[in-house]
Amino acid sequence: MANFTFKGKSVYYTTQGSGNPILLLNGIMMSTLSWKAFVPALSANNQLVLVDFLDQGQSDKMVGEIYTQEIQVALLVALLDHLKLEKVSVVGISYGGSVAMQFAVAHPERLARLVLFNATAYTTPWLSDIGKAWNKAAESGDGAAYYYTSIPSIYSPAYYAKKLDWMKNREKTLIPIFANPAFTGAMVRLTNSAETHDVRAKLSSITAPTLIVSSDCDYLTPMAEQVYLHDHIPNSDYIIIPGTGHASMYEKPLLFTTLVLGFVNVTQTTFVI
Repeated sequence: MANFTFKGKSVYYTTQGSGNPILLLNGIMMSTLSWKAFVPALSANNQLVLVDFLDQGQSDKMVGEIYTQEIQVALLVALLDHLKLEKVSVVGISYGGSVAMQFAVAHPERLARLVLFNATAYTTPWLSDIGKAWNKAAESGDGAAYYYTSIPSIYSPAYYAKKLDWMKNREKTLIPIFANPAFTGAMVRLTNSAETHDVRAKLSSITAPTLIVSSDCDYLTPMAEQVYLHDHIPNSDYIIIPGTGHASMYEKPLLFTTLVLGFVNVTQTTFVI
């Protein structure tokens, strides 16, 4: 657990384990703490690097500033330089997937392999309007409004019903947090920072081996978005996790971990049958 300074801001990160490095990038509402359950498995034989983006977790907030995801990409480059890591495998989910793709096209020399969960090549009108709804709820100051607008659609209906007691406990925990203007202000800025995400014209330049993962009950970034990625990233493979929503790592943690470790660590890439 440590901090480094980037553009005058304190950025929080953790590194655990040793070996082939994995840089794991948060979804928009996540922080380094969100990965706590995954750390033992992902760091057992790898160096796992976690980081809170600006406006996330324990990193500094961007109050009064307007920015795009390009600043998060620059933050990642500075972090790798700080850690003296020349090349890493990057794993990103949702918002983290967007930043991962922008990193991949801007800095291909720093990328070993790329894993994208529930990600899109650009912020579609559909996703943009969902973000606007989140922002309206956030700006209302009503924690319950923000919770009900943003949280249920992250999960598949089956998982939501199965984990209803857990969801109700999360509701009690999160609504007070979602009523905090410091938190929702950061969320609004993060949401707005994704508005300009668009790497469609540059996807063909991603040459690192890439794994693209969809969830068939993802109502924020539907499967068609990941199919598009697979069609346009030359050296990519594509799989679908059935019966799973946008928060695929929480609904299928064993499968999430298996996919990440298997794809990142396999050394034999050609097979003669």
